[in-house]
Amino acid sequence: MSGSEGVRVAVVADVPTVKAVTDMAYHHYIERIGVVPQPMEADHMANVAAGRVFVTGDPVIGLVVIEEHDDHLFLDSIAVHPEAHGRGVGRLLLHFVDARARELGLTEVRLYTNALMWENQEIYPKFGYEVVERRTDGPYDRIHYRKRLE
Repeated sequence: MSGSEGVRVAVVADVPTVKAVTDMAYHHYIERIGVVPQPMEADHMANVAAGRVFVTGDPVIGLVVIEEHDDHLFLDSIAVHPEAHGRGVGRLLLHFVDARARELGLTEVRLYTNALMWENQEIYPKFGYEVVERRTDGPYDRIHYRKRLE
């Protein structure tokens, strides 16, 4: 399976589901980190309208929000419906992000995760991401990652 197979750009009709999947994927972190995770507060309609959201599943069970920059692709958020955990949805989406960056001629993917979302700190290195720095942005204590693409 290629990195983009089964992933499509989100359309306006997907916005309610994009919000629902994002909320379900991140809600359990509220108590742990003490604030609402930023992906839950995103303007999903604006992100979809700008072509930054890509989804998988019918109905949608996973999504990524990405942003193209001059020198890298920024993975703003990734969300997988809790009922779809363990089915390779996150892997599919991360491979899609790599493929999309390559399509755009970019050689690096960047992301950050909250320092208290320790699950992510185990996952991202398995997909080739390396820690760049830990930085506090307002109420968020974040670990920044990058992945260089060949």
